[in-house]
Amino acid sequence: MKNYIKSIIGILKKLYPDAVCSLDYKDALQLLIATRLSAQCTDARVNMVTPALFNRFPDLNAFSDADVNQVEPFIRSCGLYKTKARDIVAMTKMLRDQYDGKIPDTIEELIKLPGVGRKTANLIVGDVYGKPAVVTDTHCIRISNRLGLCDTKDPYKVEQKLRKLLPPEESNLFCHRLVLFGRQICSARSPKCDVCPLKDYCKSVDSF
Repeated sequence: MKNYIKSIIGILKKLYPDAVCSLDYKDALQLLIATRLSAQCTDARVNMVTPALFNRFPDLNAFSDADVNQVEPFIRSCGLYKTKARDIVAMTKMLRDQYDGKIPDTIEELIKLPGVGRKTANLIVGDVYGKPAVVTDTHCIRISNRLGLCDTKDPYKVEQKLRKLLPPEESNLFCHRLVLFGRQICSARSPKCDVCPLKDYCKSVDSF
């Protein structure tokens, strides 16, 4: 399995040498908020919404002092906007009051924030603090199963499995590359198996 995963990592590196998070942000707080908005919403849509949102609420204090109904209009098109607005205001208040305005650098502390799950926490830990992280979004879960790296759709179980398989220094970028690969080639319904550079490693290639 060690050589197997090494080969997959190598192919994805060649395909996407400069893989980065597809959400636009300038600091840890913006990434935290943008990731919360991305739940059941495309990153492209979030990137359309956040410039005006961050212009109106430029820092932690602006968000934590806001009323929820002031935030809602800016994020309405992201879906579930009432819940997301409530979480954003609540999380920024908690950051201000309990964390001295600093974004925690551990998954254990991040998931204490309202609306923050392990996927979001891993993204912050990996992209902001440069620690090993495994972001188990839908692309990561789908492709990991197709490649035989795991046999479950449970995000936590996928995360733990990949943590055991991936070299720590590769884990964060590996997940970013899976997102790009999932969007361009290994889509959920109509994967482009005929041109897939990972078809020799895929356990599901004959299923489509």
